[in-house]
Formats: sequence, C-alpha cells, structure tokens
Amino acid sequence: QVYLVESGGGLVQFGGSLTLVCTASDRNVKFDNMGWHRQAPGKRRESVANMSRGGMRNYADSVKGRFTISRDNALNTVSLEMNNLNPEDTGIYFCYADRWAPESQYWGQGTQVTVSP
Repeated sequence: QVYLVESGGGLVQFGGSLTLVCTASDRNVKFDNMGWHRQAPGKRRESVANMSRGGMRNYADSVKGRFTISRDNALNTVSLEMNNLNPEDTGIYFCYADRWAPESQYWGQGTQVTVSP
C-alpha cells in the first residue's frame, strides 16, 4: 500500500504565499500523473493542477499565473507553489497520484489552507 502525505498548509494573509509538498511512502513506485485537488467549504472538490511524469502541466483557470506545480520523480514528491493567494483559495488541498498499469489512484489525507482577507 502506498501512502501520500501532504505538508505545508496553514494560515496566510491575502496576497501571501504557501508551498505544499506531497511525498509518497514508496520511492520505487512510478506514478504517471501527480497533482492537487482542493475542496472549499460547501463546494465540490475541484482540480487545481496536475503534472505528468514527462513534465506536462495543467492548471485550473482560477490559479493560472499564480500557482506552479512541480515534481521530483526520483523522490516521488509533488509540490504546489501558491502565490498571490486570495480567500477563494481557502480549502483543503489533497494530493493524488495515478498509475496507469496497473490502474490505481492514491490520495493524501489533505492539508488545510486558509487565506484571510
């Protein structure tokens, strides 16, 4: 069983920055896509950013230009650098990792990000 553990969440003021890091418990597993979702209070979980093993990145429109996703395939980590944060970014951020063969998906337990006005 592979576990994903997030770190780096917290409370930040409007316009501030945070970096989230997600680490997989097994460095030997080769993940295809890794990324981040978030869930704001009372809202559905939404995709924030993802990155393929080969380096292709995708971002939600709401975070383009402010968030940067990166990953280290050797260490099996995925990071999310978040700049110019606003209260709409508040929520629980979950990292995930996909394997295509065998098909499987793993999720972290989530880390809280709170942006004060």
